[in-house]
Amino acid sequence: MPIQGLNKIATLTLDHATSCCDLVPISFCQSSFFVFCKLAIIALFLPSALNKIILILTAGVGSAAMVALLMCIIICCYRGKSSILVKFWFKTKNDINIEAFLKDHGVLLQKRYKFSEIKKITNSFKIKVGQGGFGAVYKGKLFNGSLVAVKILNASKGNGEDFINEVASITRTSHVNVVNLLGFCFEGCNKALIYEFMSNGSLDKFIYNKEPETIASLSWDNMHQIAKGIARGLEYLHRGCATRILHFDIKPHNILLDENFCPKISDFGLAKLCLKKDSIVSMSDQRGTMGYVAPEVWNRHFGGVSHKSDVYSYGMMLLEMVGGRKNINADASHTSEIYFPHWVYNRLELGSYLRPDGVMDTEEDEIAKRMTIVSLWCIQTFPNGRPTMSKVVEMLEVDINSLEIPPKPLLSSPTRSVSESCTS
Repeated sequence: MPIQGLNKIATLTLDHATSCCDLVPISFCQSSFFVFCKLAIIALFLPSALNKIILILTAGVGSAAMVALLMCIIICCYRGKSSILVKFWFKTKNDINIEAFLKDHGVLLQKRYKFSEIKKITNSFKIKVGQGGFGAVYKGKLFNGSLVAVKILNASKGNGEDFINEVASITRTSHVNVVNLLGFCFEGCNKALIYEFMSNGSLDKFIYNKEPETIASLSWDNMHQIAKGIARGLEYLHRGCATRILHFDIKPHNILLDENFCPKISDFGLAKLCLKKDSIVSMSDQRGTMGYVAPEVWNRHFGGVSHKSDVYSYGMMLLEMVGGRKNINADASHTSEIYFPHWVYNRLELGSYLRPDGVMDTEEDEIAKRMTIVSLWCIQTFPNGRPTMSKVVEMLEVDINSLEIPPKPLLSSPTRSVSESCTS
């Protein structure tokens, strides 16, 4: 690479450094030291230019201290004792990629906010409403008075991939069961996504919370309607968009409920776009959350990764809605990590009540039975044994007597080498 090109990279790298650190004085960018740092970066990436740079400095500047400092920077970088400049280079490269993405998708994107505006919207991040691996979520209010949820993405996670995935996916959607993106912020190290605010929060708190008043707020009819809404949202992502969207992280935590308990699929940080004609997608990494990850995602011997992987995750989530508990005991040793699916299948065969914590009336038991049958079809071990989401929607609505009991799945879960996903 010619020195002119590296000079541009060095300038961008140091510009990025100063934008990410409030402690750097403004005068830094106007100082001669800024020039020396640029030369250090050029020398780092183009060793052949080192002698010429030293001659320029020695002839043009009378400060031996500056020359010595420059040499120390270069030597430290070569010896691997300081990777700061290299890290800034890679961050800058990622940021350039994101900016290029935003430019290419400018027609689709919502309003872009400055980070100073994000601070005002969230009242300096006063009310925290959620936390995930990719960042924290804060309650905010737009300047027109609308309530919003603001996700602040961690700078250390995903190198911008989660930001691109989320924006690329969500800006292609328009569905009552998919959360609506209202705006975003991309400013140096600061990345944020602004969504419509869901007053009832995420589904998980209604499933796992054992307080009677919380469970009572979700009737079995509520559960059934929520299950159908999520299924319709997934059907839309798989078939209704111009580009098929695979979510890869369907779980109760990522299902938000509005004031009417209408479910909305959220958190597209792990999503993957693919052409509708591609039944199998190429994926080099494992993604998802333990307990919801389809077998083929962590072991290709079970089959190819496809939209059927989302179907599996949906089925595991549906079982948790029926059981009011997590399917997996994360503290289990080796035996059967997925306990509840075994238990519920046996209860289904025996015709017993399917909720382990209480007795239900006939109508409630019918809803629980329907959701259980559908979920067990969805978690069939091999992808070709699972229904499509269109079929799932149909199964949730047809007469229950027309539903067949599925084969007992070879229930299994990924080993602990598959880490939990970093989403919020």
